[in-house]
Amino acid sequence: MSSHKGKAAGLPVIHDRAAGIDVGSRFHVVAVGADLCAEPVQTFQAFTSDLQRMADWLVAIGIRTVAMESTGVYWVPVFEVLEGRGIEVILANAREAKAVPGRKSDVNDAQWLQRLHACGLLRASFRPGRDIAALRVYLRLRERHLDFAAAHIQHMQKALTFMNLQLHHVVADVTGVTGMKIIRAIVNGQRDPQVLAQMRDVRCKASLETVRAALVGNYQPRRGTARSSQTPSALTCARSCINWRVST
Repeated sequence: MSSHKGKAAGLPVIHDRAAGIDVGSRFHVVAVGADLCAEPVQTFQAFTSDLQRMADWLVAIGIRTVAMESTGVYWVPVFEVLEGRGIEVILANAREAKAVPGRKSDVNDAQWLQRLHACGLLRASFRPGRDIAALRVYLRLRERHLDFAAAHIQHMQKALTFMNLQLHHVVADVTGVTGMKIIRAIVNGQRDPQVLAQMRDVRCKASLETVRAALVGNYQPRRGTARSSQTPSALTCARSCINWRVST
């Protein structure tokens, strides 16, 4: 057993200027090699000014590469600040870091990460470039907006059904030109089916009389509150959905 410990202690150091960071929600613990400074383990708050001070300290002592675990999203600002200072940042999988045998109980997470990284035992997780990461954010946001818009369009159709407005039977898409014109007029208080039918687009396949008959609604006062609360929000999200469709 003693020979095994001696062999582990003698692992070759690949990164002599390596640091390890235990990322947290309120503060971050940073560990560097014991021969680099008098206090090799320091704690920094999660504020941006403290992150910059941490980066200044690492650059001052000559740190060239840093390893940290992908803890939630707390690692993102740390990663970006250090990367902006020219430090190579290794985002390690927490499961892989814990799977390495030989950890002592008196070594904190930052020191353990620093030791593993110095010996080259940590594998970097995939991290796309800045341009790809920005594009991925936009695509995810677009997908989320489309999901929200689809849900609110269903709310809008439900409100029309409550009022017995059979608009979806006479137009192909209630978020199209004819449908949105009529819904906007209904939201603004127009109830006359003849006036609403006149808003049909010339490309609408349904006749004027058919559209007028579909727009004879059953407007009940008891549903006024629900209708007024559902339809405008649905109208707004429907408009957002149309904008997304146009942009794509």
